[in-house]
Amino acid sequence: MVAANEPEFQQAYNELVHALQDSTLFTENPHYKKVIPVVSIPERIIQFRVAWENDQGEIEVNNGFRVQFNSNLGPYKGGLRFHPTVNLSILKFLGFEQIFKNALTGLSMGGGKGGSDFNPKGRSDNEIRRFCVAFMRQLARYIGSDTDVPAGDIGVGGREIGFLFGAYKQMQNNFTGILTGKGLTWGGSLIRPEATGYGLVYYVEKMIEKASHGKETFKGKRVAISGSGNVAQYAALKVIELGGIVVSLSDSKGAIISKNGITPHQISAIGDAKIKHKSLEQIIELSASAFSGSNSVQYLAGVRPWEHVGQVDVALPSATQNEVSGPEAKALIEAGVKFVAEGSNMGSTKDAIDIFEASRNTGVWYAPGKAANCGGVAVSGLEMAQNSQRVQWTSEEVDSKLKNIMYTCFENCYETAIKYSVEKNTESLPSLLKGANIAGFIKVADAMFDQGDVF
Repeated sequence: MVAANEPEFQQAYNELVHALQDSTLFTENPHYKKVIPVVSIPERIIQFRVAWENDQGEIEVNNGFRVQFNSNLGPYKGGLRFHPTVNLSILKFLGFEQIFKNALTGLSMGGGKGGSDFNPKGRSDNEIRRFCVAFMRQLARYIGSDTDVPAGDIGVGGREIGFLFGAYKQMQNNFTGILTGKGLTWGGSLIRPEATGYGLVYYVEKMIEKASHGKETFKGKRVAISGSGNVAQYAALKVIELGGIVVSLSDSKGAIISKNGITPHQISAIGDAKIKHKSLEQIIELSASAFSGSNSVQYLAGVRPWEHVGQVDVALPSATQNEVSGPEAKALIEAGVKFVAEGSNMGSTKDAIDIFEASRNTGVWYAPGKAANCGGVAVSGLEMAQNSQRVQWTSEEVDSKLKNIMYTCFENCYETAIKYSVEKNTESLPSLLKGANIAGFIKVADAMFDQGDVF
């Protein structure tokens, strides 16, 4: 069922199965066991060659993929990732997570994921355009607004979505909501770039409120964030808006630590430079005035922020998978962390998750990515709804719907965790890890029974 050479998918599969088994779900509803071997195999995997022309007139070849994992709740929905590390294991893990993440939004979306081992860094706009046209030439026949609606992911931002959409429209002679993350003037949704980061903070906002019985908020909380892309930037801005202090950001080359708190001006400088693929180290040098005086930061090469942030209340891993190790989880707990929520997919290793989960009785609360970062795909779903109606909602309308989705998702995870808990210690915080996995699984499983995919 799970190949030995698919470690990322194996990890995602094990997390779900262990969460289900370590609950009363199968005791109370043994028929749900039948679903696991079916839901864990994709409905379809498409793999294709992408041959394209670089600026020297030479042919280059990359691998392209689309994993259409599950369509019981709606069209396949999930991002496209352009990164040299892309392989089937990573895309299967992301697609598998996407099934249950999309279920937790309450919207009509199935789960899928795709991409290519193409690396956009260092490529010209013309090379990226030619690659996107070649990629869509192969993918176009397998997607559609009622079949499969891809979005962006790592390496696929607004520029790439534009090129992909233009290629699809020319090939199919069809202007339809085939991709999400589109430009605002041609079918995109307001709040989409901000959605994952904002949604992450809205989810943690409810965690803080619930754990403190309504007595605490983000105000005054020290928040460690990893990553420096869209998710990290907008999570940081929302934390600052709510009165929190952002003490770190990072990229693949290192981390920045700020004792006094990273400022919105610094985040803006990082956002502008990241579009040009600049590293944090280069950004600090290029924007020296923004990172000096009382706003100075410490740059640490070759490390993640977790063991270097000092006293911290909240940790938001927002870079990539497995970015918090067991030792780093221990370091965060020793630094005083009480809330850990993943802006990235499967951001913590199994060792780290086990440490966080074992510390719930001391007030440490962990939320998995499939729940905490579902705001991005939620607004993708809202973009699909706007496209279907040929309308555009205001920022306030979209933000209000996003906040409601995240608050509802938290309550669903919380109540489900309590309902199916096998723990006798009622003083311990309920496991949002189990709650998220069980709630998403039940919704998908019920649809699979109803539609005859499991019987």
